[in-house]
Amino acid sequence: MFPPVEEADEDGLLCYGGDLAVETLIEAYSKGIFPWPHEGCPLLWFAPPQRGILFVDEFYLSRRAMRELRKSRFEFRIDSDFAGVMRGCAGCREYSLGTWVNDEIIDAYGRLHQLGIAHSVETYLDNKLVGGLYGVSWGNYFCGESMFHRVENASKAALAFLVEHCQSRGAGWIDCQLQNPFFERLGAREIPRDEFLIMLDTAMNRQDAKNAKNRGEKEKGNHSSLFP
Repeated sequence: MFPPVEEADEDGLLCYGGDLAVETLIEAYSKGIFPWPHEGCPLLWFAPPQRGILFVDEFYLSRRAMRELRKSRFEFRIDSDFAGVMRGCAGCREYSLGTWVNDEIIDAYGRLHQLGIAHSVETYLDNKLVGGLYGVSWGNYFCGESMFHRVENASKAALAFLVEHCQSRGAGWIDCQLQNPFFERLGAREIPRDEFLIMLDTAMNRQDAKNAKNRGEKEKGNHSSLFP
C-alpha cells in the first residue's frame, strides 16, 4: 500500500493520496508512517528521516513547572471524552495560524477510538475539560498526534500524566513524530529512522498490528485500555 519509507524526501514526505480508512491507518502506523493533512494539498504521508522521541526516563520539567503542577487542582482521565479532546485540538490557538485536525481527521481517529486503537489523555479542572492529548497505541507503542489547552499548563500536565502512565506499565518511550522546541524542552530528542523502526517493531507486536482491526471489531463498545 505504501512505498518503502527510505523513499521519503529530506523533509519526510513519502507519498500523497489515498484515504484515512481504518485499514490504511493501521498499515501506516505499523510501518512508521503518519498522515499530515495540508490545506489545498492531497493527503500527505510522512516518514521523517529523524524521529522525535520522548524517552520517559528522560522527561524533564523545570522546577517552576513542577511547582505549578503540584499546586494545580488538575484531575486526569483516560478515554473519558475522546471526541472532546479532538475538538479541542481542532480549535483555534494563540500560537498557531491553523490546525491540521480537520473533520476528516476527527472522523477517522474517532473510528480508531471505537476500535480501541486511538486514546485520549484528558486534564480536568472543576470537572471541566481544560486540556489533553490524543494518539494511536497498541502493544507498548504510543504515538502522540496533537494536544491542546484552555488553561495554562493543562496540556503539559496531561503529557506528564501520560509519562507516568507509560512508566507504570513498562512502556519506555513516546513517539512525538517530529521534534519541536516544546518537546525538546521536555527532554525529547531525535533518533534516526532506522533506529526508530527497530524500536517500533519491538514495542508494537506485529501480530497485534495485523489483527488490530479484527480485535477492535470484537471489542467495539468495550474499548481496549491504554497499555493494559
